[in-house]
Amino acid sequence: MRRNVLSVGIILAAGMGQAAEPVRDLASAAADREAVAVTVYNDDLALVKERRRVDLPSGLTRLSLRDVTAQMRPETALLRAVSGQPLSLIEQNFDFDLLTPQKLLEKYVGHEVTVIRPHPTNDSERREHATVLAAGQGTVLRFADRIETGVPGRLAFDSVPPNLRDRPTLSILLEAAGGKQAVELSYLTGGLSWKADYVANLSTDGKSLDLNGWVTLTNRSGAGFDNSTLQLVAGTVNRVRQQDSRMYAMAAPAPAAKAMGATQEALLDYHLYSFERPTSIADNQTKQLALLSASAVPVRREYLLAGNDWYYRDRYGQIGQKLKPAVFMEFENRGGQLGKPLPAGIVRVYARDSKGAAQFVGEDRIAHTAKNEKLQLRLGEAFDITAERKQTSYRKIADNVGESAWRIELRNAKDEAVSVKVQEPMPGDWEMVQESQKHNKESARVASWNVAVPAGGATVLEYAVRVKW
Repeated sequence: MRRNVLSVGIILAAGMGQAAEPVRDLASAAADREAVAVTVYNDDLALVKERRRVDLPSGLTRLSLRDVTAQMRPETALLRAVSGQPLSLIEQNFDFDLLTPQKLLEKYVGHEVTVIRPHPTNDSERREHATVLAAGQGTVLRFADRIETGVPGRLAFDSVPPNLRDRPTLSILLEAAGGKQAVELSYLTGGLSWKADYVANLSTDGKSLDLNGWVTLTNRSGAGFDNSTLQLVAGTVNRVRQQDSRMYAMAAPAPAAKAMGATQEALLDYHLYSFERPTSIADNQTKQLALLSASAVPVRREYLLAGNDWYYRDRYGQIGQKLKPAVFMEFENRGGQLGKPLPAGIVRVYARDSKGAAQFVGEDRIAHTAKNEKLQLRLGEAFDITAERKQTSYRKIADNVGESAWRIELRNAKDEAVSVKVQEPMPGDWEMVQESQKHNKESARVASWNVAVPAGGATVLEYAVRVKW
């Protein structure tokens, strides 16, 4: 029994006597970057890929990668060797508790600081040691003979705690063969977003427009990127709204563009826009980049007077004395300079006045639009076109069946003839009983008429409809 206990003691002593392998510390900052690529998605998400040149010692190393974003998702971070021997990753820590006077004071709770106060009668200073008791809702200091609240002067600290960083840092414990080599860090981050904005300038006759697209990029991630390759993904990427340890697929660099602006390519069911020229994205900055430019795009103007399905369920009198048709502009995303996927955004339309100055005439938001699709922009309401809608008769045939007759007068004060589309949604089953102009059945529940109204004149549309709801 004594021999067994003695053997165990010798083994434990031998194990305790072995020294742990030393860990060397190495820091890498933005100056070590050789290349940066940033892919920004619509929904406040970006993929950052950067290649750094580091000189790794042999064995265990704690590599502190500084100048990463403050909104990094550390579970998506991946470090790999681009050149040299592969790396063996052991653990990683994301330190985003940044150094501020308040944070430094909070870390010193229970520790001693030096309080420096000016002398009340001369220029000298007095120094006292005190222990920080609290720093949350207010500062509490314990001196040798008393306890004080507040900060009575300047505080001097012996050092900065190791878990406080002056900037966001990803710390990785790894094992390497040693030597200079290139490593690539990739991760997902919040704080980077983009949107598309368009400017449409109408021609003098209003039959064509020049369209220019811009990308507005905003960086609030907590880090800047100099001379980075920029790519944008248009489309709705599904994201799990809880902790997610998956790695997202990284977009490959697009081929170089031969012209200014952005080139686009399909990326699965999304569209990837790539910019040929590297750009710098500073933290807390919004910048704009040219996306596309197209000229002389044919455009068509439409006036729409839309009704409501509740009109046909009961007896009414006159509905509105001066109804205003909505003004729409339509053009197709096809042709030489267009004919490419357009990211969602706001289109602002300008028209020239008699002196040639561009005036703002309306704006509308478009969704992601594929090539060869039609775009329709609602600009506002027509000023010189008015309408009056009146129910001229109503007859209840059964509990859920009614027949009503309507008179719509359209007046045009413009110097040119116009066509107004009257669009009526119908509830339930419906049948047109009488009409002064043939209707178009747009769908099972919509009837419409294209009514021509002469310059300075008026046109009356009359119809009767039977509805079963």
